[in-house]
Amino acid sequence: MSDDDRKDRSAEDAEPSPSLGLARGTVELVTHDPRWREAYEREVERLRPRLCADDENGIRFEHVGSTAVPGLAAKPIVDLLVLVSDRDDAGGVARALEAAGYEERPDDDVPGRRFFVRGPPERRTHYLSLTEVGSDCHREQVAFRDDLRADDDLAAEYERRKRKLAEAHPDERSQYTNAKASFVESVLGDVLYSGDGDSLV
Repeated sequence: MSDDDRKDRSAEDAEPSPSLGLARGTVELVTHDPRWREAYEREVERLRPRLCADDENGIRFEHVGSTAVPGLAAKPIVDLLVLVSDRDDAGGVARALEAAGYEERPDDDVPGRRFFVRGPPERRTHYLSLTEVGSDCHREQVAFRDDLRADDDLAAEYERRKRKLAEAHPDERSQYTNAKASFVESVLGDVLYSGDGDSLV
């Protein structure tokens, strides 16, 4: 085994941040932890050499979801976007993600993405969406994140709604997610269709 292989194996076997991890299908919101940003950056550092064979393949990373919004309570699972410039590149990237310890979840209802998880079912630590630059998945997740970062009142309202729904659906993740949809869609409608959406791509 080469030194690089040993380093990769060590990184994969390392214990995730103690601030991360939630059982599949459950809902628990915790106070925002600044270490979530550090956990995202460590994961990108771990993945980049595996996914980016050269500087020309156009792969980009984004930290999205509530853990990417300072001060916002969230499920303790880091959400990442991996962005490819050409959809034809997704197959090779998906294989590299699986080699890096991610599991693809094929039953996904979000168009234009492939969805992966890291961590055992009793402690999911990372969610990863593989999608094309400029896809609806890319534009919507970045737009929603940026609007929450820019508007403290909006973020506070989103947290209030999330806490109420988490209390109502602690063991029903899909119902929790579906119940948030109208709020998310209303924000995206204002952001993406107000004439400013072109700046997101």
